[in-house]
This record gives sequence, C-alpha cells and structure tokens, in this order.
Amino acid sequence: MKGMGNMMKQAQKLQAKMIKLQDELAERTVTASAGGGMIEVTANGRQQITGIVIDPEVVDPEDVDMLQDLVMAAVNDALNKSQEMVSQEMGKLAPGMNIPGLF
Repeated sequence: MKGMGNMMKQAQKLQAKMIKLQDELAERTVTASAGGGMIEVTANGRQQITGIVIDPEVVDPEDVDMLQDLVMAAVNDALNKSQEMVSQEMGKLAPGMNIPGLF
C-alpha cells in the first residue's frame, strides 16, 4: 500500500505541474506567416488566435480567394506551431510517459 500512496503523491505533483505549465503556456505565443509575411497570425498555448495582421497590399477586392487562402494557411501554421510548443513542454514534465490524448 505504501507504493500506491507514493504513486498517488507523484500523480498529484505531476497534475499540479501540468496545471501550472498550462497557465504559463497560455501566456506564450507563436507567430506564423503566409504570402512572404503579408499575413501574420499569432496563437497562444491554448490554441487560441490572439492576433492577425494583414498587409494592405495583399487586399485585392478582385482576388478575395487568395486572401482567404493566405489567412487560412497562416492560421493553420500558427495553430500547428502552438500545438508543437505545448507538446514539447508537456513532454518535458513526464518523459517516457505516453498517455494518449494528454499531449
């Protein structure tokens, strides 16, 4: 039973570290761009888009499809970078642990 108590304490410590890290990651951001920097998107560690910057030169009323494609590409890239950041940081907490759906 002692082993089970120690395991529970370790799990509680890990959970507390994970919560703290999630809060820290919410404050960290990544930026992605598309169209040679004409579109920039920023996302945080909670996979929330926190900013979009569009260079006025890329806004062409005759080619809205291109603008939409560039925005979508930058958003997807920012979200992917954010997920990678979270996975790397969570992986540092519990090396060797492979818990599906956790990170």
